[in-house]
Amino acid sequence: MSRGRVHQVLATLGYGDAIGHEVLGINRVLRDAGYESEIFVETADRRLEHLTTDYLEMVGAVAADDVLIHHFSIGSRASRTAYALPGRMALVYHNITPPEYFLGVHKDLVKLCFRGRRELTAYVARCELALGDSEYNREELEALGFPATGVLPVVPDFAHLDLPPNTMTSEKFDDGWTNIMFVGRVIPNKKFEDVIRAFHVYRTRYNPRSRLLLVGSHGGFEKYLAMLHALVARLGTPDVHFLGHVSNEELTALYDVADLFLCASEHEGFCVPLIESFYKQVPVLAYAATAVPATMDGGGVLYDAKDPFEVARVMQAMLDNPDIEDAVVASQDAALDRLRQKDFAGTLLRYVDQVRAAPAHPAPEVPYDFWPMFDQAERLEELRQFRPAIYRALPALENLGSR
Repeated sequence: MSRGRVHQVLATLGYGDAIGHEVLGINRVLRDAGYESEIFVETADRRLEHLTTDYLEMVGAVAADDVLIHHFSIGSRASRTAYALPGRMALVYHNITPPEYFLGVHKDLVKLCFRGRRELTAYVARCELALGDSEYNREELEALGFPATGVLPVVPDFAHLDLPPNTMTSEKFDDGWTNIMFVGRVIPNKKFEDVIRAFHVYRTRYNPRSRLLLVGSHGGFEKYLAMLHALVARLGTPDVHFLGHVSNEELTALYDVADLFLCASEHEGFCVPLIESFYKQVPVLAYAATAVPATMDGGGVLYDAKDPFEVARVMQAMLDNPDIEDAVVASQDAALDRLRQKDFAGTLLRYVDQVRAAPAHPAPEVPYDFWPMFDQAERLEELRQFRPAIYRALPALENLGSR
């Protein structure tokens, strides 16, 4: 007998990414616990489409006594549809990168991130519970005014790294040289330029037989990639390899040849590659920003100043002393054990019980022009922040409606 209905809604279900793994994990836990549970999406990877239902089918299918687990991203039709439906709502926030990181690099993403962060505030009164996948994300939700918040821990699934390695890419790097690696999408908040500068100093001062492997898609960020190539040319640093998007089999082979994982990212909601490195026993040196210290949980080595000479000195200390390297890897093993011991299923079901204890939620009253007016307010706020001269030239707000 069904315990009730608890559905998930999100814009896109991707294959092999952290959010996709979490959504599928939540679905398994809910069904194993006796809940009816569907995954409503706008789009899905073709390999996962059979596990999903079109978001438009939520209309008429979701009742006041149901629970919607809403994975919020940069605004979407699925999100706005879910907002207007009956049913209690738990929001899961995976974080949106602050738009200022994309100024001068990707103007469309500046707008999307700005509007996504603004749209998140519309759900403060709509949700019974708002969950971050890290304490950093939970604190951001609390600061936005969500009255009930919590942390739904990320327990990564490493099955994608247990596949037989494909050494087609990595074999040329398996030659006794020292391989410094970073994994992440080539976007400005990841601060690839800081990784490159630290590597340049390390290679120049300490180890000329070293190379830098940068793994991650640059799609949509060709301008940023060109800036990074220009930096490499100015520094005159050889052996910097932009490897782009790789398969899971290629990724695990690259971890196998990596000697150090170097992260300089300034904004992370969790940062799964750090934990992947722990799993593959690659020592990690990471900048202590946003969610990174909590994700590492005492494993690896953190640094808090972006001085490339100091970072290179720490890199040398970690790579030149086997005892230090062994101690770092041991700290990562312990942190990974703590993460894997977290009771993801029990925590999720307790949150579901908390939401279900709230009164049944009828469909909210959403005026026909609610989202258009919300969008207009976003555009005005965007002008105020990023184009202040134009904003000041606008007529007084009370006069806008008479024109």
